[in-house]
Amino acid sequence: MALPESGLTSAVADLTAEVAALHADRARRSLLDLACGVLMAQLSLSPDEAADHLVRLAVSTGLSAADLAADILNAAAGPDAARDPVPGAPEAVPTAEARRIRRGTTAVLTSDTAAAAASALLEGGLRRLGAESVYLWRRTETDCLELAGQAGATPLEAAHWRWVPPETGGPLHRALAVGLPAWFPDGPGAEGRLPGPRPEAARGLVPLDRGGQGVGLALVVWPGARVLDSGLRATTAALCRPAGQVLERADAGAGAGAVPRLTAVLSELVLPAMLVSVAVPAGDRDAVGFGRAHTVDYLNPAALRVLTPPPSPEGRPVAQLFPAVYEELVGLLARANATGAPQYVPSLPAAPSHAPPAKAGTATAPLMAEVRVLPLGGGRAAVLWHADDRRGPPVTRALARLDQLAVFEEDLVAGTTVWSAHAYPVFGLHPEDPAVPLRSLGARLHTEDSVRLGGLLASLTDRHEGGQVLVRVVRPGGGVRRVRVAAEPVLTGSALTGIVGVFQDVSAQHHTEVALTATYDQLSAARTEAELRDHLVLGLQHAIVPEAPALETPPGLRVAARYRPAAAEYRVGGDWYDVQSLPNGKVLVTVGDIAGHGIESTTAMIALRGALHGLAFTGNPPGRLMEWLNDVTLHTPGQPTATAVCALFDPADRSLFWSGAGHPPILLLRGGRARFMAGAANVLLGALPGARYGETYTELRSGDTLLLYTDGFIERRHVGLDESLQALRRAAERLRPGPAEELADRLMAAVLGDTDDDTSLVVVRVS
Repeated sequence: MALPESGLTSAVADLTAEVAALHADRARRSLLDLACGVLMAQLSLSPDEAADHLVRLAVSTGLSAADLAADILNAAAGPDAARDPVPGAPEAVPTAEARRIRRGTTAVLTSDTAAAAASALLEGGLRRLGAESVYLWRRTETDCLELAGQAGATPLEAAHWRWVPPETGGPLHRALAVGLPAWFPDGPGAEGRLPGPRPEAARGLVPLDRGGQGVGLALVVWPGARVLDSGLRATTAALCRPAGQVLERADAGAGAGAVPRLTAVLSELVLPAMLVSVAVPAGDRDAVGFGRAHTVDYLNPAALRVLTPPPSPEGRPVAQLFPAVYEELVGLLARANATGAPQYVPSLPAAPSHAPPAKAGTATAPLMAEVRVLPLGGGRAAVLWHADDRRGPPVTRALARLDQLAVFEEDLVAGTTVWSAHAYPVFGLHPEDPAVPLRSLGARLHTEDSVRLGGLLASLTDRHEGGQVLVRVVRPGGGVRRVRVAAEPVLTGSALTGIVGVFQDVSAQHHTEVALTATYDQLSAARTEAELRDHLVLGLQHAIVPEAPALETPPGLRVAARYRPAAAEYRVGGDWYDVQSLPNGKVLVTVGDIAGHGIESTTAMIALRGALHGLAFTGNPPGRLMEWLNDVTLHTPGQPTATAVCALFDPADRSLFWSGAGHPPILLLRGGRARFMAGAANVLLGALPGARYGETYTELRSGDTLLLYTDGFIERRHVGLDESLQALRRAAERLRPGPAEELADRLMAAVLGDTDDDTSLVVVRVS
């Protein structure tokens, strides 16, 4: 049973408010999690201890947990993090303002789409500064600016500024080229046009970059002219800059490179069209169920005119924009995604077969007619449809089937046929040529399509029912046009006395569908290439980090290493280990783990492992080696983070000089008892520039065994880190004495992490 319109509106409004509250809560939780991570690294606390410590600090200081978390993150970022980038501005942002900026930037960074980031920017900070709207443009491969998200602007204004090519010049592209913010207290004036409610309204342009590369631009608009002092400029720029990461993340998604081309194609269509991100239920590819919300990535101008959507429609769930046909539309999307084949239905919602015909002049709710869903790969699909309201007399019903029409009328009693002026170019005829009756059009069609026209004629003359067909018209001057013919009978009593209908040239639409299909083929080829690349990288990773290597026998030690790949096929990881004898007689033992998975993680792993391997020959202590490795990490493409432990063993006195970087502790097994070795509390590699790494000295004895490992070796779902570490300690104490190789095999069988992460284990036995 369908909800009344008012009830449906209320339900959508309630769900929208609930989603907004969940986004705000997610931003708050992200802020708290980041602060807990800083406390874990600085104070060597477990996750639970860090969370408790944060709560106790908040109570003792009288601050909210979110404000205290913002203070911790600002302090960890260093004194330069809150410094004003505007010349002549105050030395630093005040504490309260720094908190608000940190909370606002966290809300932006936790946004899933550019549209959501724009809303978070406006509601999380810019509106408090008096701004009324914000625009986020993404820089495309051709230096065109594509409006990726906006908040507070009218749909008409957003549609007008959707694309800004570089040839237009103006303040947008100038600010992007210079790479510095531009401020217009009294409007841009002679600088050029910018979006906004009135010419004199104040505006601010903030370039967005990632890794030194400009990825886009943010425009903040105020209701009128105002003074933009240095503090306001600094806060505005600080709030906007994290949006660059959201733009880069969205642009790096599956098939992102094709999105600008797809939207450019769809924007030229005269019929409504949109791009949708497809959600598939986890573990059930064949189901037509509904997983995560399907979201609308793009609506072309024709769709915006038909729908009159709410502000910032892009990024919203399909259910909000199409509540009346949501289940049917998502079913089509799911089938297209599962089969890889286009889907078609005559109308949504589907008309019941037993429904009586509508009376003339009776208006019903607008429908989506002739709906086509084209799978594009990469989790996206294009939806194309016609607007259809099925109302009025026969000629109106015929017109409702198509857009941009050429009308024809036939009086069968008088034997006359009349075409509108637009019909003649479709068939390659001169306006003074006589109009061709529908029954005589077969001679102007492709031979295979004459049968289709005959079916339409039979429907009109025999059953007195209207219909439509798609045919290929061969024009006298050459060339073939694809034309849709829709017709309705005109009855006098029970006798057919006339035919009315329309022609539509849909050749452009046909070419668009061909282009979309070709794009899908390109995306499929790209996926195949990516899978091949994953194969190659996985092979390279196994060559560098073999599962059971034959290690050298360094002086004073017996060493065995094991590596277990991630459970998911082709999920290449970033674990590494290394054992090498140095010219000074010492032995270097290292274990590390790059955050994340995939080709980028493996590439970073190779870079860091090779760098540390070479740096060790300088003879410097492990703390210094880790400081250099931190610098290497900060300058590695992709800016990864990593945990690692670097240990130098001196066989002359059996001493171990070691330093860790956020890595799980080394386990020492001595005389049948195991204990974790406490080391200096050091931050992750790649977390902070200029970080210092403390060192720890440990005296070892003959027969001691050390276990160095990555977190995938011990972590288990729904089990805390402390409990996982104690499980490893108990498993080590149960081991019988034996060679290092045998101990490594027993541990790999006894200790099983279940997070599907890759695992590295190095067993070092002092001889």
